[in-house]
Amino acid sequence: MKPLNSATPAISRVEPPSGRNAPGQEDGASARQGLSHAVTLLFAVACGLSVANIYYAQPLLDVMARDLAISPAAIGGVVTVTQIGYALGLVFIVPLGDLLDRRRLIGTQALLSGLALLVVGLAPSAAVLLAGMVAVGLLAVVVQVLVAFAASMAADEERGRTVGRITSGIVIGILLARFVSGVLADIGGWRLVYLASAVLSVLMAFLLFRVLPKHERAAARISYPELLASVVGLFVKEPVLRVRAVLALLIFASFSVFWTSLVLPLTTAPFSLSHTEIGMFGLVGLAGALAAARAGTLADRGFGQRVTGLSLGLLVLSWIPIASMSASLWNLIIGIVLLDLAIQAVHITNQTMIFAVRSDARSRLVGGYMVFYSIGSALGSIASTMVHDRAGWTGVCVLGASISLLALLFWAATRRYQPAEIRAE
Repeated sequence: MKPLNSATPAISRVEPPSGRNAPGQEDGASARQGLSHAVTLLFAVACGLSVANIYYAQPLLDVMARDLAISPAAIGGVVTVTQIGYALGLVFIVPLGDLLDRRRLIGTQALLSGLALLVVGLAPSAAVLLAGMVAVGLLAVVVQVLVAFAASMAADEERGRTVGRITSGIVIGILLARFVSGVLADIGGWRLVYLASAVLSVLMAFLLFRVLPKHERAAARISYPELLASVVGLFVKEPVLRVRAVLALLIFASFSVFWTSLVLPLTTAPFSLSHTEIGMFGLVGLAGALAAARAGTLADRGFGQRVTGLSLGLLVLSWIPIASMSASLWNLIIGIVLLDLAIQAVHITNQTMIFAVRSDARSRLVGGYMVFYSIGSALGSIASTMVHDRAGWTGVCVLGASISLLALLFWAATRRYQPAEIRAE
């Protein structure tokens, strides 16, 4: 394998939208002008729709279990296999953005996502459902390819703002997914959620293929196997990546423990809420997640470790009002705001710090980091429903708080690791 520093793929050449140049020609000046607001918005919407496919199932697990005769203890596997598919996509698909025409890659992924969603919506059995959900997760990594494409197209002075806007679309997609799926499920059942998303994905595939700028791939200086192997090399050489990846695993395990099991107590007495009402709690989380946007700015100023520690402490505390939701749903609302604020602040700080490690390997860094995010989400989902089946909501809260406390202790033990480029606090 070539040395890591020399193994960086050649950056794809970006060509402006059709109509300015003949196919195959490149206009470097146009490429440096950045993205228009309309195209940036399209990226954000496409990312939001794609990432939502991973989270639609969370408020629907009970009805899916009844419809397909899946046991309550095993239904968390629906979310788990989706996250496994997502992890596989991060490893094997996202790197292709450095080797293939990204416009075609993105359009193809969106089209295949529509087909996978159709399989889920028409699934006649648990086995077909799980297979379809693996494919949905695998193809949802189009989000990461879109972010990388936008970052490469944006003007230097607007790159951070562009990626920030697109990331906002991702956060909104994650949090609105539960609300939208709840509303559609109440209208036409859980299958309508996936059938509607399949139609939107196919429409988005054609829109992206038509609107995204064309680009030529320069001759790659690294093969696909070497590109994959270099991700492992980054974990070996960069302690900051290892530390932040473990933190991602822990915080998103805690996140998934909460959101996967929340539907189970809320659909039964004394609450007996509809799926639309349960989905509304996703809108509550939006306030906390968007409030965390400043975390990246604070990390740039050298306060990344402080933000991480405070946020993880807040994450631990958030489980106190969550555990007492039987007294009042206002406690649950407070807990959701705190939990989503803490997790998104750590997630943003994590990415800010790993991007400072190696400017020449940011796609591989974020791909490797997001694998741990996906593993944490998968483990949290399956553990959550299993614990709820045995110990109820109290057991779920103890599990979530324990994982959060473990993340805080791990951070305290490893806080000396941070990129040299970030000023020490």
